[in-house]
Amino acid sequence: MILVVGGCFQGKKEYAFRQFGIRPEEAADGALCPPEAIFETKMLYHFHEYIRRSMEEEREFSLEELLEKNPGVVLVTNELGYGVVPADRFDREYREKTGRICCQAAQAAGEVHRVVCGLGTVIKHG
Repeated sequence: MILVVGGCFQGKKEYAFRQFGIRPEEAADGALCPPEAIFETKMLYHFHEYIRRSMEEEREFSLEELLEKNPGVVLVTNELGYGVVPADRFDREYREKTGRICCQAAQAAGEVHRVVCGLGTVIKHG
């Protein structure tokens, strides 16, 4: 698994397409795709939105299951931990859960890339 993180509108998706040679039709949008798509796609962008949908639908996300079924997936996600803490309880819980899942994903990933202004930096390799 490879994790690509960065702020909103920083060019993460385009970076991942270029860096890993993935075509748009080989990727799934976590905001819209069916839940099982994560196990079949080469790249899931808007991973943070996939987590949000899982919480809203009261569906538990399992990183272990993802690693078992799709160990080569590239996950592209926004960093949500910077900025103002949301007043809404669900939004706070979503932000915390996403952060914790991304920390676990980073630990399990073979590579982690951080993208700022369209430029990627490898922050973990191997």
